[in-house]
Amino acid sequence: MQRVTLGDFELTALSDGIYHLDGGAFFGIVPKVLWSKKVSVDEQDRVPTGLNSVLIRGGKKTVLIETGIGNKLPEKMAKLYGQPAKLLDNLNAAGASPEDVDIVINTHLHFDHCGWNTVRRNSVITPTFPKAKYYVQEGEWKHAHQGQRDSVSYFHENYDPLVESGQMQLLQGGQEIVPGISVQVFPGHTRDMQAVIIQGGGKTACYISDLIPTSTHVELNWVMSFDLYPLETIESRKLYYSRAMPERWLTMFTHDPEIPWAYLERDERGKIIW
Repeated sequence: MQRVTLGDFELTALSDGIYHLDGGAFFGIVPKVLWSKKVSVDEQDRVPTGLNSVLIRGGKKTVLIETGIGNKLPEKMAKLYGQPAKLLDNLNAAGASPEDVDIVINTHLHFDHCGWNTVRRNSVITPTFPKAKYYVQEGEWKHAHQGQRDSVSYFHENYDPLVESGQMQLLQGGQEIVPGISVQVFPGHTRDMQAVIIQGGGKTACYISDLIPTSTHVELNWVMSFDLYPLETIESRKLYYSRAMPERWLTMFTHDPEIPWAYLERDERGKIIW
Protein backbone atom coordinates (compact mmCIF):
# COMPACT_ATOMS: atom_id res chain seq x y z
CA MET A 1 0.00 0.00 0.00
CA GLN A 2 1.89 3.05 -1.27
CA ARG A 3 0.98 6.70 -0.78
CA VAL A 4 1.92 9.94 -2.49
CA THR A 5 0.74 13.53 -2.03
CA LEU A 6 -0.16 16.11 -4.65
CA GLY A 7 -0.88 19.38 -2.91
CA ASP A 8 -3.87 18.75 -0.65
CA PHE A 9 -4.56 15.35 -2.21
CA GLU A 10 -3.31 12.12 -0.65
CA LEU A 11 -3.28 9.21 -3.12
CA THR A 12 -3.22 5.65 -1.78
CA ALA A 13 -2.68 2.67 -4.08
CA LEU A 14 -5.10 -0.13 -3.18
CA SER A 15 -5.15 -3.62 -4.65
CA ASP A 16 -8.00 -6.05 -5.28
CA GLY A 17 -5.30 -8.73 -5.46
CA ILE A 18 -3.54 -10.57 -8.27
CA TYR A 19 -5.15 -12.50 -11.10
CA HIS A 20 -3.58 -14.20 -14.13
CA LEU A 21 -3.83 -13.41 -17.83
CA ASP A 22 -2.50 -15.20 -20.88
CA GLY A 23 0.88 -13.66 -21.66
CA GLY A 24 0.36 -13.79 -25.41
CA ALA A 25 -2.90 -11.89 -25.12
CA PHE A 26 -1.40 -9.42 -22.67
CA PHE A 27 1.43 -8.51 -25.07
CA GLY A 28 -0.29 -8.97 -28.43
CA ILE A 29 2.10 -9.32 -31.35
CA VAL A 30 5.20 -8.92 -29.19
CA PRO A 31 7.06 -12.28 -29.31
CA LYS A 32 7.26 -14.28 -26.10
CA VAL A 33 11.05 -14.32 -26.38
CA LEU A 34 10.92 -10.56 -25.69
CA TRP A 35 8.15 -10.12 -23.12
CA SER A 36 9.14 -13.20 -21.09
CA LYS A 37 12.46 -11.49 -20.28
CA LYS A 38 10.57 -8.78 -18.40
CA VAL A 39 7.77 -10.62 -16.59
CA SER A 40 7.41 -13.94 -14.82
CA VAL A 41 5.30 -16.62 -16.50
CA ASP A 42 3.79 -19.86 -15.22
CA GLU A 43 3.54 -23.27 -16.90
CA GLN A 44 0.37 -22.13 -18.70
CA ASP A 45 2.06 -19.02 -20.10
CA ARG A 46 0.08 -16.80 -17.76
CA VAL A 47 1.47 -13.65 -16.17
CA PRO A 48 0.54 -12.22 -12.74
CA THR A 49 -1.65 -9.19 -13.23
CA GLY A 50 -2.45 -6.50 -10.69
CA LEU A 51 -5.83 -4.99 -9.91
CA ASN A 52 -4.86 -1.51 -8.80
CA SER A 53 -7.27 1.11 -7.55
CA VAL A 54 -6.44 4.55 -6.16
CA LEU A 55 -8.10 6.18 -3.15
CA ILE A 56 -7.92 9.99 -3.16
CA ARG A 57 -8.44 11.91 0.06
CA GLY A 58 -7.77 15.46 1.15
CA GLY A 59 -10.16 17.36 -1.07
CA LYS A 60 -13.82 18.01 -0.37
CA LYS A 61 -14.71 14.51 -1.61
CA THR A 62 -13.24 11.05 -1.11
CA VAL A 63 -12.70 9.53 -4.54
CA LEU A 64 -12.03 5.93 -5.58
CA ILE A 65 -10.65 5.20 -9.04
CA GLU A 66 -11.57 1.71 -10.27
CA THR A 67 -13.03 -1.17 -8.25
CA GLY A 68 -11.22 -4.32 -9.43
CA ILE A 69 -12.83 -7.70 -10.12
CA GLY A 70 -15.07 -7.83 -7.07
CA ASN A 71 -16.65 -11.04 -5.81
CA LYS A 72 -19.43 -11.82 -8.30
CA LEU A 73 -17.63 -13.65 -11.12
CA PRO A 74 -19.34 -16.76 -12.48
CA GLU A 75 -17.68 -19.95 -11.26
CA LYS A 76 -16.12 -20.73 -14.64
CA MET A 77 -14.46 -17.31 -14.91
CA ALA A 78 -13.34 -17.38 -11.28
CA LYS A 79 -11.54 -20.67 -11.97
CA LEU A 80 -9.99 -19.26 -15.14
CA TYR A 81 -8.78 -15.92 -13.81
CA GLY A 82 -8.98 -16.11 -10.05
CA GLN A 83 -11.09 -13.86 -7.85
CA PRO A 84 -8.90 -12.49 -5.05
CA ALA A 85 -11.48 -9.95 -3.80
CA LYS A 86 -9.06 -7.95 -1.65
CA LEU A 87 -10.20 -4.39 -2.32
CA LEU A 88 -12.56 -3.89 0.61
CA ASP A 89 -10.03 -5.39 3.02
CA ASN A 90 -7.35 -3.03 1.72
CA LEU A 91 -9.75 -0.09 1.81
CA ASN A 92 -10.36 -0.85 5.47
CA ALA A 93 -6.60 -1.17 6.08
CA ALA A 94 -6.21 2.30 4.59
CA GLY A 95 -8.63 3.65 7.18
CA ALA A 96 -11.70 4.02 4.99
CA SER A 97 -15.03 2.26 4.60
CA PRO A 98 -17.36 1.95 1.60
CA GLU A 99 -19.61 4.51 3.27
CA ASP A 100 -16.76 7.05 3.24
CA VAL A 101 -16.46 7.05 -0.56
CA ASP A 102 -18.23 9.98 -2.23
CA ILE A 103 -17.20 9.36 -5.86
CA VAL A 104 -16.26 6.25 -7.85
CA ILE A 105 -14.69 6.70 -11.29
CA ASN A 106 -14.56 3.76 -13.69
CA THR A 107 -12.20 4.19 -16.60
CA HIS A 108 -14.28 1.62 -18.52
CA LEU A 109 -16.62 -1.23 -17.71
CA HIS A 110 -14.64 -4.43 -18.28
CA PHE A 111 -15.23 -6.85 -15.40
CA ASP A 112 -11.75 -6.36 -13.93
CA HIS A 113 -12.27 -2.62 -13.52
CA CYS A 114 -15.74 -2.29 -12.00
CA GLY A 115 -16.47 -5.55 -10.18
CA TRP A 116 -16.82 -3.98 -6.73
CA ASN A 117 -19.20 -1.32 -8.04
CA THR A 118 -21.95 -3.55 -6.70
CA VAL A 119 -22.38 -6.52 -4.38
CA ARG A 120 -24.99 -9.27 -4.21
CA ARG A 121 -26.87 -9.38 -0.92
CA ASN A 122 -29.59 -12.02 -0.56
CA SER A 123 -29.75 -12.33 -4.37
CA VAL A 124 -30.23 -8.55 -4.72
CA ILE A 125 -27.62 -6.37 -6.45
CA THR A 126 -26.85 -3.28 -4.37
CA PRO A 127 -24.18 -0.55 -4.59
CA THR A 128 -21.02 -1.34 -2.67
CA PHE A 129 -20.50 2.38 -2.03
CA PRO A 130 -23.98 3.47 -0.98
CA LYS A 131 -23.37 7.23 -0.82
CA ALA A 132 -21.18 7.51 -3.91
CA LYS A 133 -21.84 8.95 -7.32
CA TYR A 134 -20.30 6.75 -10.02
CA TYR A 135 -18.89 8.12 -13.29
CA VAL A 136 -18.17 6.50 -16.66
CA GLN A 137 -18.43 7.54 -20.29
CA GLU A 138 -21.85 7.13 -21.89
CA GLY A 139 -20.26 5.67 -25.02
CA GLU A 140 -18.59 2.97 -22.91
CA TRP A 141 -21.90 2.01 -21.29
CA LYS A 142 -23.59 1.82 -24.70
CA HIS A 143 -20.73 -0.28 -26.06
CA ALA A 144 -21.21 -2.72 -23.17
CA HIS A 145 -24.65 -3.51 -24.58
CA GLN A 146 -23.65 -3.94 -28.22
CA GLY A 147 -22.28 -7.51 -28.03
CA GLN A 148 -19.01 -6.86 -29.84
CA ARG A 149 -15.67 -8.70 -29.64
CA ASP A 150 -15.13 -7.94 -25.97
CA SER A 151 -18.70 -8.73 -24.86
CA VAL A 152 -17.41 -11.52 -22.58
CA SER A 153 -15.72 -8.81 -20.49
CA TYR A 154 -18.96 -7.06 -19.55
CA PHE A 155 -21.30 -7.98 -16.69
CA HIS A 156 -24.35 -5.74 -16.63
CA GLU A 157 -24.93 -6.20 -12.90
CA ASN A 158 -21.75 -4.16 -12.30
CA TYR A 159 -23.31 -0.99 -13.70
CA ASP A 160 -26.88 -1.22 -15.06
CA PRO A 161 -28.54 -1.11 -11.61
CA LEU A 162 -26.53 2.04 -10.88
CA VAL A 163 -27.55 3.67 -14.16
CA GLU A 164 -31.19 2.75 -13.59
CA SER A 165 -31.16 4.28 -10.10
CA GLY A 166 -29.36 7.43 -11.27
CA GLN A 167 -26.37 6.72 -9.06
CA MET A 168 -24.08 6.30 -12.10
CA GLN A 169 -23.55 9.41 -14.20
CA LEU A 170 -22.92 8.89 -17.92
CA LEU A 171 -20.42 11.43 -19.23
CA GLN A 172 -19.95 12.73 -22.75
CA GLY A 173 -16.26 13.46 -23.15
CA GLY A 174 -13.71 14.93 -20.82
CA GLN A 175 -14.74 17.10 -17.90
CA GLU A 176 -13.86 18.03 -14.35
CA ILE A 177 -15.48 15.79 -11.75
CA VAL A 178 -14.44 17.82 -8.71
CA PRO A 179 -11.86 20.61 -8.44
CA GLY A 180 -8.48 19.12 -9.29
CA ILE A 181 -9.80 15.79 -10.61
CA SER A 182 -10.90 15.43 -14.22
CA VAL A 183 -11.31 12.77 -16.89
CA GLN A 184 -10.13 12.64 -20.50
CA VAL A 185 -10.97 10.06 -23.14
CA PHE A 186 -8.05 8.09 -24.60
CA PRO A 187 -9.41 5.70 -27.25
CA GLY A 188 -7.69 2.45 -28.14
CA HIS A 189 -8.44 -0.22 -25.58
CA THR A 190 -12.09 0.69 -26.04
CA ARG A 191 -13.44 3.65 -27.96
CA ASP A 192 -14.47 5.57 -24.83
CA MET A 193 -11.99 4.54 -22.16
CA GLN A 194 -11.22 7.52 -19.92
CA ALA A 195 -8.15 8.39 -17.90
CA VAL A 196 -8.34 10.20 -14.57
CA ILE A 197 -6.10 13.25 -14.12
CA ILE A 198 -5.32 14.61 -10.65
CA GLN A 199 -3.68 18.02 -10.22
CA GLY A 200 -2.52 19.57 -6.96
CA GLY A 201 0.43 21.47 -5.54
CA GLY A 202 1.78 22.13 -9.03
CA LYS A 203 1.99 18.39 -9.73
CA THR A 204 -0.04 16.04 -11.92
CA ALA A 205 -0.83 12.33 -11.70
CA CYS A 206 -2.76 10.29 -14.23
CA TYR A 207 -4.51 6.96 -13.86
CA ILE A 208 -4.08 5.99 -17.50
CA SER A 209 -5.79 2.60 -17.15
CA ASP A 210 -5.46 0.06 -19.97
CA LEU A 211 -3.80 2.50 -22.33
CA ILE A 212 -0.56 1.59 -20.50
CA PRO A 213 -1.60 -1.30 -18.24
CA THR A 214 1.80 -2.05 -16.67
CA SER A 215 5.29 -0.60 -16.49
CA THR A 216 6.32 -3.20 -19.11
CA HIS A 217 3.87 -1.69 -21.61
CA VAL A 218 5.48 1.74 -21.75
CA GLU A 219 7.17 0.85 -25.06
CA LEU A 220 5.08 2.53 -27.71
CA ASN A 221 4.18 -0.54 -29.77
CA TRP A 222 3.75 -3.07 -26.95
CA VAL A 223 -0.02 -3.19 -27.33
CA MET A 224 -2.38 -5.78 -25.86
CA SER A 225 -4.45 -8.06 -28.06
CA PHE A 226 -7.37 -7.03 -25.85
CA ASP A 227 -7.26 -3.56 -27.42
CA LEU A 228 -10.14 -3.10 -29.84
CA TYR A 229 -8.33 -0.34 -31.74
CA PRO A 230 -4.58 -1.04 -31.45
CA LEU A 231 -3.50 1.68 -33.85
CA GLU A 232 -5.51 4.21 -31.86
CA THR A 233 -3.84 2.90 -28.70
CA ILE A 234 -0.48 3.86 -30.20
CA GLU A 235 -1.73 7.30 -31.20
CA SER A 236 -3.25 7.86 -27.75
CA ARG A 237 0.03 6.84 -26.14
CA LYS A 238 1.86 9.36 -28.30
CA LEU A 239 -0.58 12.05 -27.19
CA TYR A 240 -0.19 11.05 -23.57
CA TYR A 241 3.60 10.96 -23.69
CA SER A 242 3.70 14.38 -25.37
CA ARG A 243 2.29 15.88 -22.16
CA ALA A 244 3.11 13.45 -19.38
CA MET A 245 6.84 13.27 -20.00
CA PRO A 246 7.82 16.95 -20.38
CA GLU A 247 5.42 17.95 -17.58
CA ARG A 248 6.60 15.02 -15.42
CA TRP A 249 3.26 13.44 -14.66
CA LEU A 250 3.09 10.50 -12.26
CA THR A 251 1.72 7.63 -14.36
CA MET A 252 -0.48 5.11 -12.57
CA PHE A 253 -0.54 1.50 -13.83
CA THR A 254 -3.83 -0.33 -13.47
CA HIS A 255 -2.47 -3.89 -13.90
CA ASP A 256 1.12 -3.85 -12.68
CA PRO A 257 1.42 -6.39 -9.84
CA GLU A 258 4.36 -4.59 -8.21
CA ILE A 259 4.58 -0.98 -9.40
CA PRO A 260 1.42 1.12 -8.93
CA TRP A 261 2.93 4.28 -10.39
CA ALA A 262 6.13 5.75 -11.81
CA TYR A 263 7.57 8.68 -13.76
CA LEU A 264 8.37 8.17 -17.43
CA GLU A 265 11.41 9.42 -19.33
CA ARG A 266 13.65 8.54 -22.26
CA ASP A 267 16.97 6.77 -21.86
CA GLU A 268 20.14 7.61 -23.80
CA ARG A 269 18.84 5.59 -26.77
CA GLY A 270 15.53 7.46 -26.82
CA LYS A 271 13.50 4.54 -25.46
CA ILE A 272 10.71 5.29 -23.00
CA ILE A 273 11.44 3.87 -19.57
CA TRP A 274 9.95 4.22 -16.12
